[in-house]
Amino acid sequence: MRYADGGGTGPRARAKRELVRLRAAEMFERGASPVEVARALEVSEKSARAWRRAWADGGTEALASTGPPGPKTKLNQRQITRLEEALLAGPAAAGWAEDQRWTLARVSTLIGRMFHVSYSLKGVALVLHRMGWTPQVPVHRAAERDDEAVATWRKSTWPQVKESRAGWARGSASPTRPGKR
Repeated sequence: MRYADGGGTGPRARAKRELVRLRAAEMFERGASPVEVARALEVSEKSARAWRRAWADGGTEALASTGPPGPKTKLNQRQITRLEEALLAGPAAAGWAEDQRWTLARVSTLIGRMFHVSYSLKGVALVLHRMGWTPQVPVHRAAERDDEAVATWRKSTWPQVKESRAGWARGSASPTRPGKR
Protein backbone atom coordinates (compact mmCIF):
# COMPACT_ATOMS: atom_id res chain seq x y z
CA MET A 1 0.00 0.00 0.00
CA ARG A 2 1.28 3.43 -0.88
CA TYR A 3 1.12 6.00 1.92
CA ALA A 4 -0.27 8.64 -0.45
CA ASP A 5 -3.12 6.30 -1.41
CA GLY A 6 -4.52 6.70 2.11
CA GLY A 7 -6.67 9.54 0.78
CA GLY A 8 -8.50 12.34 2.57
CA THR A 9 -8.43 13.50 6.14
CA GLY A 10 -11.27 11.39 7.48
CA PRO A 11 -10.87 9.16 10.53
CA ARG A 12 -10.43 5.94 8.51
CA ALA A 13 -7.77 7.50 6.26
CA ARG A 14 -5.90 8.89 9.28
CA ALA A 15 -5.99 5.47 10.96
CA LYS A 16 -4.72 3.83 7.78
CA ARG A 17 -1.78 6.25 7.52
CA GLU A 18 -1.05 5.86 11.24
CA LEU A 19 -0.72 2.08 10.74
CA VAL A 20 1.92 2.71 8.07
CA ARG A 21 3.88 4.93 10.47
CA LEU A 22 3.60 2.34 13.26
CA ARG A 23 4.91 -0.35 10.90
CA ALA A 24 7.82 1.99 10.18
CA ALA A 25 8.47 2.24 13.96
CA GLU A 26 8.57 -1.57 14.21
CA MET A 27 11.07 -1.67 11.35
CA PHE A 28 13.23 1.01 13.00
CA GLU A 29 13.24 -1.04 16.24
CA ARG A 30 14.58 -4.00 14.26
CA GLY A 31 17.36 -1.78 12.89
CA ALA A 32 16.03 -1.00 9.40
CA SER A 33 17.35 2.12 7.69
CA PRO A 34 15.06 4.89 6.40
CA VAL A 35 15.85 3.78 2.82
CA GLU A 36 14.70 0.20 3.59
CA VAL A 37 11.56 1.47 5.33
CA ALA A 38 10.75 3.76 2.39
CA ARG A 39 11.15 0.90 -0.08
CA ALA A 40 9.15 -1.61 1.99
CA LEU A 41 6.26 0.74 2.80
CA GLU A 42 6.28 2.53 -0.55
CA VAL A 43 6.79 5.99 0.91
CA SER A 44 9.32 8.69 0.10
CA GLU A 45 12.72 8.53 1.70
CA LYS A 46 12.11 12.03 3.03
CA SER A 47 9.06 10.79 4.97
CA ALA A 48 10.93 7.75 6.26
CA ARG A 49 13.79 9.95 7.49
CA ALA A 50 11.37 12.34 9.23
CA TRP A 51 9.64 9.38 10.88
CA ARG A 52 13.03 7.99 11.96
CA ARG A 53 13.92 11.32 13.62
CA ALA A 54 10.53 11.52 15.34
CA TRP A 55 10.80 7.90 16.47
CA ALA A 56 14.32 8.47 17.81
CA ASP A 57 13.17 11.55 19.77
CA GLY A 58 9.82 10.32 21.11
CA GLY A 59 9.45 6.61 20.44
CA THR A 60 6.47 4.94 18.80
CA GLU A 61 4.06 7.45 20.41
CA ALA A 62 5.67 10.22 18.36
CA LEU A 63 4.33 8.57 15.18
CA ALA A 64 0.74 8.35 16.44
CA SER A 65 -1.97 10.40 14.75
CA THR A 66 -2.50 13.89 16.15
CA GLY A 67 -6.16 13.96 15.09
CA PRO A 68 -7.91 15.91 12.38
CA PRO A 69 -6.06 18.77 10.71
CA GLY A 70 -6.86 22.40 11.30
CA PRO A 71 -7.69 24.33 14.42
CA LYS A 72 -9.59 22.64 17.23
CA THR A 73 -13.28 23.45 17.31
CA LYS A 74 -14.46 25.80 20.01
CA LEU A 75 -17.82 24.07 20.36
CA ASN A 76 -18.31 20.48 21.48
CA GLN A 77 -20.94 18.15 20.03
CA ARG A 78 -23.50 18.97 22.73
CA GLN A 79 -23.13 22.69 22.01
CA ILE A 80 -23.43 22.06 18.25
CA THR A 81 -26.71 20.22 18.92
CA ARG A 82 -28.00 23.13 21.02
CA LEU A 83 -26.97 25.58 18.29
CA GLU A 84 -28.83 23.58 15.66
CA GLU A 85 -31.97 23.56 17.81
CA ALA A 86 -31.74 27.34 18.15
CA LEU A 87 -31.24 27.76 14.41
CA LEU A 88 -34.23 25.55 13.65
CA ALA A 89 -36.37 27.66 16.02
CA GLY A 90 -35.72 30.60 13.69
CA PRO A 91 -34.36 34.12 13.99
CA ALA A 92 -37.54 35.45 15.63
CA ALA A 93 -37.04 33.09 18.58
CA ALA A 94 -33.53 34.52 18.98
CA GLY A 95 -34.72 38.14 18.89
CA TRP A 96 -34.57 39.10 15.20
CA ALA A 97 -38.17 39.82 14.27
CA GLU A 98 -37.57 42.10 11.26
CA ASP A 99 -37.05 39.17 8.85
CA GLN A 100 -36.70 35.42 9.00
CA ARG A 101 -33.19 34.98 7.60
CA TRP A 102 -30.10 33.66 9.28
CA THR A 103 -26.99 35.56 8.29
CA LEU A 104 -23.44 34.68 9.29
CA ALA A 105 -23.34 37.79 11.48
CA ARG A 106 -26.54 36.76 13.27
CA VAL A 107 -25.33 33.20 13.79
CA SER A 108 -22.02 34.56 15.13
CA THR A 109 -23.94 36.76 17.58
CA LEU A 110 -26.13 33.81 18.58
CA ILE A 111 -23.07 31.62 19.25
CA GLY A 112 -21.60 34.43 21.36
CA ARG A 113 -24.81 34.79 23.37
CA MET A 114 -25.28 31.06 23.91
CA PHE A 115 -21.72 29.88 24.53
CA HIS A 116 -19.62 33.03 25.18
CA VAL A 117 -17.37 32.11 22.26
CA SER A 118 -16.47 34.41 19.38
CA TYR A 119 -16.22 33.23 15.79
CA SER A 120 -15.26 35.11 12.65
CA LEU A 121 -17.78 35.04 9.80
CA LYS A 122 -15.57 32.49 8.00
CA GLY A 123 -15.48 30.39 11.18
CA VAL A 124 -19.28 30.50 11.43
CA ALA A 125 -19.53 29.42 7.79
CA LEU A 126 -17.26 26.45 8.52
CA VAL A 127 -19.28 25.45 11.60
CA LEU A 128 -22.51 25.61 9.61
CA HIS A 129 -20.96 23.61 6.77
CA ARG A 130 -19.83 20.91 9.22
CA MET A 131 -23.39 20.82 10.55
CA GLY A 132 -24.69 20.21 7.02
CA TRP A 133 -26.23 23.65 6.54
CA THR A 134 -25.82 25.27 3.14
CA PRO A 135 -26.08 28.90 2.03
CA GLN A 136 -29.44 29.79 0.58
CA VAL A 137 -30.53 32.71 -1.56
CA PRO A 138 -33.81 34.05 -0.17
CA VAL A 139 -36.72 34.53 -2.53
CA HIS A 140 -37.81 38.17 -2.56
CA ARG A 141 -41.48 38.52 -3.44
CA ALA A 142 -43.95 41.26 -2.81
CA ALA A 143 -46.33 40.56 0.05
CA GLU A 144 -49.17 41.66 -2.26
CA ARG A 145 -48.25 39.10 -4.96
CA ASP A 146 -51.24 37.34 -6.52
CA ASP A 147 -50.07 33.97 -7.87
CA GLU A 148 -53.33 33.37 -9.80
CA ALA A 149 -52.98 36.71 -11.62
CA VAL A 150 -49.37 35.90 -12.48
CA ALA A 151 -50.39 32.50 -13.90
CA THR A 152 -53.19 34.06 -15.96
CA TRP A 153 -50.84 36.74 -17.31
CA ARG A 154 -48.28 34.09 -18.30
CA LYS A 155 -50.91 32.08 -20.21
CA SER A 156 -52.75 34.86 -21.99
CA THR A 157 -50.66 38.04 -22.18
CA TRP A 158 -47.08 36.78 -22.37
CA PRO A 159 -47.48 34.83 -25.65
CA GLN A 160 -48.88 37.98 -27.31
CA VAL A 161 -46.04 40.13 -26.01
CA LYS A 162 -43.40 37.61 -26.93
CA GLU A 163 -44.82 36.74 -30.39
CA SER A 164 -43.66 33.65 -32.15
CA ARG A 165 -40.10 33.21 -33.38
CA ALA A 166 -41.34 32.07 -36.80
CA GLY A 167 -42.21 35.65 -37.74
CA TRP A 168 -38.71 36.89 -37.05
CA ALA A 169 -36.35 37.52 -39.93
CA ARG A 170 -33.34 35.27 -39.76
CA GLY A 171 -30.04 37.04 -39.75
CA SER A 172 -26.63 37.31 -38.24
CA ALA A 173 -25.31 39.66 -35.62
CA SER A 174 -22.08 39.92 -37.58
CA PRO A 175 -21.87 42.98 -39.89
CA THR A 176 -19.59 41.05 -42.27
CA ARG A 177 -21.86 38.04 -42.67
CA PRO A 178 -25.48 38.87 -43.47
CA GLY A 179 -28.14 36.27 -42.82
CA LYS A 180 -29.41 33.79 -45.39
CA ARG A 181 -32.33 34.92 -47.49
